[in-house]
Amino acid sequence: MNTKNRLLSWVVLWGLLGLAGMAAAQEGTITYDPGPGAGQGKHIVFVCGEWEYRCEESLPMLAKILAQRHGFKCTVLFSMNPKDGTVDPSVKNNIPGMSVLKSADMMVVFAMDLTLPDEQMKPFLEFLESGQPVFGIRCTLLSFRYGQNSPYARFDVGNGGYATEVFGESWQGHYGDHGKESTRGLRAGLTEAHPILRGVYDVWGPTDVYRITKLPADATVYLYGQVLTGMNPTDPPNLKKSVMPMVWTREIKRESGKVSRVVMSTIGAAPDMENEDLRRLHVNCIYWALNLESAIPQKADVNYVGGGWKASPFGGGTFNKGLVPKDFAIKNQE
Repeated sequence: MNTKNRLLSWVVLWGLLGLAGMAAAQEGTITYDPGPGAGQGKHIVFVCGEWEYRCEESLPMLAKILAQRHGFKCTVLFSMNPKDGTVDPSVKNNIPGMSVLKSADMMVVFAMDLTLPDEQMKPFLEFLESGQPVFGIRCTLLSFRYGQNSPYARFDVGNGGYATEVFGESWQGHYGDHGKESTRGLRAGLTEAHPILRGVYDVWGPTDVYRITKLPADATVYLYGQVLTGMNPTDPPNLKKSVMPMVWTREIKRESGKVSRVVMSTIGAAPDMENEDLRRLHVNCIYWALNLESAIPQKADVNYVGGGWKASPFGGGTFNKGLVPKDFAIKNQE
């Protein structure tokens, strides 16, 4: 091969590699391989698809902790802009890579106002039907928007079907004053000895308490949300407002005899997750959902992986633009 043809071959090869890299970015996923820990052999998939609470930041952070400090394999799926291959929470109809749910042992969902195409919605539905564990965070109670003629109409927030069926409650609105009244987490006395609350005492977050109107008989509450009068953890409670269930579990008995474990946490925006005990609570809940409650540490390690971490403020359009999934890789191995 002469020099000219050799150079041409290298140009073609590098071009193909570049396209392959773009395809990987557009696929919209990143996987964190497990370190040592109780989670060995378990694969958790995080579905990140909401536009307000910066889950595209908090879920990778939590996935890194679960992988490196607790031994779980973790894959994060993002809302992706199909035009430029960037992570874009404003896109509500494109979360590529949902087929990875076929290999998942558990799904963590942080979603709002999605209208996914059939090829992305089918794996989600199939996972729900499998009866495997599901953990919903914050606005997941209003995950989907589908018209009445859609085959997924029952998932629409207006129908309440999906959220009620899975989590036991649908979206009922803000109870605290959004952006003005923050939240103090109160341990539930009847369940304070449960492993889920092991090492969890001081929970606070700047997002507000959600209204909860009913929970099914199979729901168990572990943390209540108390409305504070301001946006600081030292602000006094608003005594005119009741406490609301904020973190609860369900064990849903199916006709097959199988019991499905479900967790719902209406606190969990990225700024909330700067609270160490809230991170610990979410880690404990994942252990429980995967029937690993006997392995929950006395004080689960929830230190950040790969250096410090700081959340962006919640709100529409506050996300960091131009990022691709590989930008959420672990920068500094510990």
